[in-house]
Amino acid sequence: MSEPIKITLPKLGESIVSATVVQWFKKAGDPVALDEPLLEVSTDKVNSEIPSPVAGVLKEILALADQEIQVGEPLALIATDVPAPVLVAAAPAASAPAAGEEFLSPSVMRLLREKGIALSEIDKIPHSGGGGRLTKKDIEDYTPAAKAKQCCPMDATERVKMTPLRKAIAENMVKSFYAAPHASLITEVDVTQILKLIQQEKQNFLARHGAKLTITAFVARAISRALQAFPLLNASLDGDTIVMKRFVNLGVAVSVDQGVMVPVIKDCQHKDLGQIAKEVATLAEKTRSQNLSPDDIQGGSITMTNFGMTGTMIGIPIIRHPEVAIVGLGAITKKVAAMPDDSIAIRSTMFVSLTFDHRVLDGIYGCSFLNELKKHLETDLSLS
Repeated sequence: MSEPIKITLPKLGESIVSATVVQWFKKAGDPVALDEPLLEVSTDKVNSEIPSPVAGVLKEILALADQEIQVGEPLALIATDVPAPVLVAAAPAASAPAAGEEFLSPSVMRLLREKGIALSEIDKIPHSGGGGRLTKKDIEDYTPAAKAKQCCPMDATERVKMTPLRKAIAENMVKSFYAAPHASLITEVDVTQILKLIQQEKQNFLARHGAKLTITAFVARAISRALQAFPLLNASLDGDTIVMKRFVNLGVAVSVDQGVMVPVIKDCQHKDLGQIAKEVATLAEKTRSQNLSPDDIQGGSITMTNFGMTGTMIGIPIIRHPEVAIVGLGAITKKVAAMPDDSIAIRSTMFVSLTFDHRVLDGIYGCSFLNELKKHLETDLSLS
C-alpha cells in the first residue's frame, strides 16, 4: 500500500506567507476528484479555494477551520491507492445537523459569514432543503428578530468574532495610522462638463469599449497624469529612503460585505480612458463576486476611494500601508456658482480629499498635486 499524498498550503501570492482555513468542502472518508475544491482559505488580501492535486479519498484533515498555517505546511492526507469512486451527490441524513456532520455549500457558508451567524447556531435554524439540508432561503428567513426570540430577554449584547478580512483591515489600518503622520487637504472640483460628456457619449462609449463611461474612470486617468508632475505621492518609504515608482498601480477601493477590497489597475499611466473604464468594471465585478486573484490586489502604489457613492460629501481616509497617499471622492452635488464672467450658473461639483504621509512630502506639494488633479478633471475632456 502506497503512502498517502500530503497536501500542503500552496503559495497564493508573492507577499503571502500564511492563510487561515475558512471551511472544508470535504470530510475524512470523502472521495476527491482531481482539481476538485478541497477547502477555502483566507489571507489578509483575498479568499481562495484550494483544489486537490490528485484524485483519491480524503484520509485525514490536518488543518482545522480558523487555524492559521504557513505556506508549505500540511493541510490534509489523500489516499490514492483506492479504486476511483463514482462521485454521486447524496442527500445527508435528516439527523446530520444534530450530529454536526451537515454539508454546507460554499454559498451557504458565505451567507452565514455575511450575516454573522456562527456554525454552532445552525441547528437552531429551520432546515427546508431536501434531506434536511440548510438552504440560503433558510438563512435569509432567520432574521435578527428570530434569533432574539431564542436568547434570554436580558441578553442585550452579542459577541461577533472578526472575519479574517475584517481582522486584516483592522491590523493594516492600525499599522498605517500610527506609523505615518497623516495630513489631509481638500479641494472642490467642477465636474459639470464631465457629466455632460458622459451623458452625451455613454451609448457610443459602451458600444466601443464594452464598459460604462463613469466619473471613476476620469478620476483614475487624472490621478495617473497628475502624478507624472508630482511623483512623491506615488511612492513608499523604506527606512529613510523614499522609493518613487515609475509606474502608477492605482488601487480602487470597492465595498464588500463587512469590509473593503482594493483591486489594482496596473500601469494605469499607460492606459487610455476606455481601457481604464473596462478594468474598473472588471475588477469591481470580480471583487463583488469574490473572484479576485491574489495578483489583482497586489502591488498598489496609490489608492482612490469613492465614499461619495453613499452620499457622503467629505471624507478623510487612512493611507494604505506602505503607500504614502490616498485620494477620496465625495458625492456630486449641484450648487449655484459665480462664473469667471460674473454670471450665475448651476454647477455640479464634488469635494476631493488628499491624505498623505507628512514624512515624505509637505503641504504645499500636496496642494500643488490637488491643483493639478483639479485642472485635469475640469479641462481634459478627451475620450482617449
